[in-house]
Amino acid sequence: MASGSDRNPIIIGGLPSQVPDFDPEETQEWLDSLDAAVDERGRERARYLMLRLIERAREKRVAVPEMRSTDYVNTIATKDEPFFPGDEEIERKVLNATRWNAAVMVSRAQRPGIGVGGHIATFASSASLYDVGFNHFFRGKDDGLGGDQIFFQGHASPGIYARAYLLDRLSEAQLDGFRQEKSKAPNGLSSYPHPRLMPDFWEFPTVSMGLGPLGAIYQARMNRYMEARGIADTSGSHVWAYLGDGEMDEPESLGQLSIAAREGLDNLTFVVNCNLQRLDGPVRGNGKIIQELESQFRGAGWNVIKLVWDRTWDPLLAQDRTGILVNKLNTTPDGQFQTYATETGAYIREHFFGGDPRLREMVKDMSDEQILHLGRGGHDHRKVYAAYAAAKAHKGQPTVILAQTVKGWTLGPNFEGRNATHQMKKLTADDLKRFRDRLHLPIADKELEDGNPPYYHPGRDSAEIQYMHDRRKGLGGYVPTRVVRAKPLPLPGAKTYATAKKGSGQQSIATTMAFVRILKDLMRDKEIGKRFVLIAPDEYRTFGMDAFFPSAKIYNPLGQQYESVDRDLLLTYKESPTGQMLHDGISEAGCTASLVAAGSAYATHGEPLIPVYVFYSMFGFQRTGDQFWQMADQLARGFVLGATAGRTTLTGEGLQHADGHSQLLASTNPACVAYDPAFGYEIAHIVEDGLRRMYGGTPEENEDVFYYLTVYNEPIQHPAEPADVDVEGILKGVYRFRAGDKGTIPAQIMASGVAVPWAVEAQRILADEWDVKADVWSATSWNELRREAVDVERYNLLHPEEEQRVPYVTRKLSGAQGPFVAVSDWMRSVPDQIARWVPGAYQSLGADGFGFADTRGAARRFFHIDAQSVVLAVLTELAKEGKIDRSALKTAMDRYELLDVAAAHPGAEGGDA
Repeated sequence: MASGSDRNPIIIGGLPSQVPDFDPEETQEWLDSLDAAVDERGRERARYLMLRLIERAREKRVAVPEMRSTDYVNTIATKDEPFFPGDEEIERKVLNATRWNAAVMVSRAQRPGIGVGGHIATFASSASLYDVGFNHFFRGKDDGLGGDQIFFQGHASPGIYARAYLLDRLSEAQLDGFRQEKSKAPNGLSSYPHPRLMPDFWEFPTVSMGLGPLGAIYQARMNRYMEARGIADTSGSHVWAYLGDGEMDEPESLGQLSIAAREGLDNLTFVVNCNLQRLDGPVRGNGKIIQELESQFRGAGWNVIKLVWDRTWDPLLAQDRTGILVNKLNTTPDGQFQTYATETGAYIREHFFGGDPRLREMVKDMSDEQILHLGRGGHDHRKVYAAYAAAKAHKGQPTVILAQTVKGWTLGPNFEGRNATHQMKKLTADDLKRFRDRLHLPIADKELEDGNPPYYHPGRDSAEIQYMHDRRKGLGGYVPTRVVRAKPLPLPGAKTYATAKKGSGQQSIATTMAFVRILKDLMRDKEIGKRFVLIAPDEYRTFGMDAFFPSAKIYNPLGQQYESVDRDLLLTYKESPTGQMLHDGISEAGCTASLVAAGSAYATHGEPLIPVYVFYSMFGFQRTGDQFWQMADQLARGFVLGATAGRTTLTGEGLQHADGHSQLLASTNPACVAYDPAFGYEIAHIVEDGLRRMYGGTPEENEDVFYYLTVYNEPIQHPAEPADVDVEGILKGVYRFRAGDKGTIPAQIMASGVAVPWAVEAQRILADEWDVKADVWSATSWNELRREAVDVERYNLLHPEEEQRVPYVTRKLSGAQGPFVAVSDWMRSVPDQIARWVPGAYQSLGADGFGFADTRGAARRFFHIDAQSVVLAVLTELAKEGKIDRSALKTAMDRYELLDVAAAHPGAEGGDA
């Protein structure tokens, strides 16, 4: 046997073996002990001893390499399982009734003439995982606090409805309204967890795309943030996220695991239902998804609890002294385990145990029926309880529970473990009879043969139902439940916005900076200042928000444990456990998840937060549009700032930073109130109105919307607010900014955002050189103008005998003599939204196509949206109407060199913010 000094130096897990050995004799004793264990007891026994030593080393906080994965057995040993406090027999009856009603609800929704379907196999596999949570862990809101936050797996929603039915929270008529929200109103039920559709029931929207796990991480973090800042007591809240193993392939599902570990979010538990199947087949047919996920979560710093086998495996594992059974479990791929779930006990005996005499010996006294019922851990209430209790008790890390189940469990041989089970929605009479017998329910054959199968309720006074009520009362109330009990916020007065309304004088500033100045004054307000939550993806300095660092500070639960490199500067980088700013790094998805969690705090914890999320506009709706839809569904509120907006204002960055379409994307979100303001005083009125609409009233008065403002990085001079400012026009979407004062030929120019100064310059040129008297209109929101007009048309359609209404934009422009030319730094589709309601000839100019790197002037000349191009567009429309000679068009083209990009003035420089 080679001595320690004779061995080749190696590196394992990043720890070098060639570090100095200060006690070679002791080292040799340890090595000799290991050699003896291998020689005398075998490699399996030596492996076990080594694993126990590593476990003890971690308990003693000794730095040892992390194992990527452990054996394919339960993490919690049988001897370490806690006492199960529930009545398992009653819980089994409750769960059987829930299983039945969930499946019948979907089957009835698939009846002829309806056919809206649903999913029954997901809940069938995860029913025990939910039931143990409902009976023993999920905290309600009856104490006036936020309770637990539970992200239910979307496809399991029938089971959550079925349980609510047993508790008289939902009626039979509502179950029959599943997926028929309008035709069965007010009894319709949404297909998945949709708070916007069921605002008293669901709290968090989920269903695929990885938004559930991402949202859960940032919800747990927001809970800690709110407590650290003294806004709400969230110490009793735990976040549970129920996920599918197939869903974990979404990048968003695993993309932010590190922040949960880095911040020690032990108030967070993921429960991954590993039924080994996607929608159409196995998740890892040739591999092992639980082992893969264990490695990923361990590597990210999470506590991992594997819940693989139920109690029927305990005797077999107890007699596995050679490790042959564990090795078989380790090496059997998921695709084969899926097959075992569909086969007979004889098949399992032959194919799983039959390949080795030692395995055959283990099960020689077991019948085929007993082998068939060797089950998965996710279906065993005691094992599930042990895993949940361990997760709640674990400190310093978030926990993931990887629970193995069978998709379609208890639904019968036509469903269990089948590749097609996700799409199977209808139970035949024979399926129903087998299902009823499996669940031991007192339902007659005749009821299953004639018409729709019945729901089952054991009776309101039955022991099962009383048990359910008692458990929920003991845990603080019923879940899921969404409660809005936030009080109206006292909003700041006009003085707060006075600076913005004065304009910028001789100074040129970008609209981004104009907003930041308003925000600074709002955060000074004694009533609501502390409720602002600043969020940015590593771009605070770009947006001119580094001025907030010393006062508001950056949230870090560990504080700042180093000396900042810029500590001697006035605007030093400052972190604090009570910091107000969320600095999530380069992660738009993470920032948007923070936005959603903060924006719904008024309901989750009864304490309103006012999130302000600032980002490069190109990386907002385009990159995280799914999450903005999630935000709308979750009824979250707040302000979203698409900074450095427009296709030609950030031209030094080039194509992927050139946003000319986020306003169009924003228009697709019904909850998004989108503006494209040009000046500080417009922003002031928009922000003031947004605070009023979202936060200033009672829960019934506040609106479930969020505001999207596109602001720019191009410095301009901001005029003071006019004495007769048209506030209504600013808020509704358009007002006359500057009337023409010279010329005799009337025309109208409509512009938004950074394009308003171009329109003003075009107004001057038209008057001085072409005798055209053009009015300039600031279109603060093309989207809101269209939305109001659509509502008017809908009303007129459905009320033909009533006086027909006229859209606001039509009324506002009705006295203006056309033609109308619209210009913006967006693609033409944005201003074209209002074309049909403009009372006159209408032409739009826009930046259609990809952006590129060049000067602002060159880019605008290329897209033909600069002031001179606006002049040409106005002249063109006037020529069509015969008000000027068409020869003027060629003259204008030549005079302004409109075909020569290089001839354009380069435009303003700088203005990162």
